[in-house]
Amino acid sequence: MRLLAAIALAGSLASDVLTPQLADAFERKIVLVQAQAGEKAARDRAVTFSQAETNSYLKFNAGSLLPTGLTQPEVTLLGKGRVSAKAIVDLDVVRQKQSSGAWLDPTSYLTGKLEVSATGHVVTWDGKGKVELETAYLSGLPIPRSFLNQMVNFFTRTADNPKGSTVDDTFELPASIRRIDVEQSRFITHQ
Repeated sequence: MRLLAAIALAGSLASDVLTPQLADAFERKIVLVQAQAGEKAARDRAVTFSQAETNSYLKFNAGSLLPTGLTQPEVTLLGKGRVSAKAIVDLDVVRQKQSSGAWLDPTSYLTGKLEVSATGHVVTWDGKGKVELETAYLSGLPIPRSFLNQMVNFFTRTADNPKGSTVDDTFELPASIRRIDVEQSRFITHQ
């Protein structure tokens, strides 16, 4: 879920120039946030991540962290808490490992690598977060929340979370982050 949260809080505009140097800057800021997690502070500690840094990290440094079947994640920070995310999903991987084969199971009919996108609000409070989904699309066609939830559930299964998560789940923010502000082209963590 942490990776999805990071992806959900990342951003990209067509004009962003993505570089390995920006990816490294994002990584240094993650290390800083993690180091500050155990420290007691009398005041708010804020760290700002730019859209270009975040998407550079996703492009150049996050490959080994992405689950099999999920590639090219990119997120746009729209401001006022709104985020738009997209990625290429290999539906053959999802179908082979998850499909029930039931007549109404959408993964029984879809194959190949297709773009999945979603837009929503990221709401955070007291070390917790939630995504309030607005829209979801598969190759530009609207999909129901249940189908998006099925994909999110598949990609969030880990040894620590074998049942996976859904778009509707509340999640814990990492590294003692109390809240995250999503602004246009950047997000700010507060510890």
